[in-house]
Amino acid sequence: MDDQEGKYNIKAAALMLGIQPGTLRAWERRYQMIAPVRNEAGHRLYTEEHIKILQWLIKKVNQGFTISQAVSLLGHNQSLMDSETLTLNQGNPLINITDSLYEALTHFEHERIAEIINNMFSIFTMEKVIIDIFGQILKKIEDSFVSGKIIPAQKYFSSSLIKARITMIINSFPINVHHNKAICINWAEDQDNTDLLLFTFYLQKRGVQVINIGKIYSEGEHNQITDMIHPDLIIIFCEVQEELTEVLSLVKHLSLKHRDITIGLGGKAITAIKPSEKGQYASFIFGQTRNEWEMWLLERMVF
Repeated sequence: MDDQEGKYNIKAAALMLGIQPGTLRAWERRYQMIAPVRNEAGHRLYTEEHIKILQWLIKKVNQGFTISQAVSLLGHNQSLMDSETLTLNQGNPLINITDSLYEALTHFEHERIAEIINNMFSIFTMEKVIIDIFGQILKKIEDSFVSGKIIPAQKYFSSSLIKARITMIINSFPINVHHNKAICINWAEDQDNTDLLLFTFYLQKRGVQVINIGKIYSEGEHNQITDMIHPDLIIIFCEVQEELTEVLSLVKHLSLKHRDITIGLGGKAITAIKPSEKGQYASFIFGQTRNEWEMWLLERMVF
């Protein structure tokens, strides 16, 4: 499903492919080898599948074929493209941009940070920047801190700036009282939860009004909150293995008491559960990737 989702505008696609946007438009118009989807503003959006096709064509052109010959070859033998592994090499401009942002963040370069982020939003979709690029940056910052590559000040500045930008965007989404509501519970309330922040963005981008309430200390408190908010969705993030039993007990209680509410489970402790041990809780686990989120949500929510 994810391969068919429009993700990249023409600037981003051309940057990834290493060609000019005008060349890409001319190829589409003349050879009609792909048909980009259009967003609400009528702008082209390219899917992962489109990128794979274009990469294959460019590879053939670099091997000495004309573009018309490459398109003809593709049309006569689609399996030829499918049999070749197409990956972005290490010189991919997207990787370079991500690395540049990391370097600017860890060197406290405010002007360069703003320039790189603004450039990202000008060529990629908002969802691509927030979930894929910022998500990757935040993980790299955390990994670098754990491994001793950066000091606490660098970690705090970098992660705080990125998370503040995500939070600002989340807060800019219009609120519609008629939309679905979600309660998000971070069981380890003292932890700075990146996954919860990204999932909050994902939900609100789809029109779900998200209310983050920290940790619930008793079933009675949760019943009170539920009666006040009347949520359609309850999301619980559990990061610490030692708290898993308590969280699963709450999920069992909620699923029996509120059968009309969709309940979701995420976080590192949930991810670590072995498939053979998920049992009755498997249907509550929404996964780690955007594609998994999409499938889980579409099966349970009505928008």
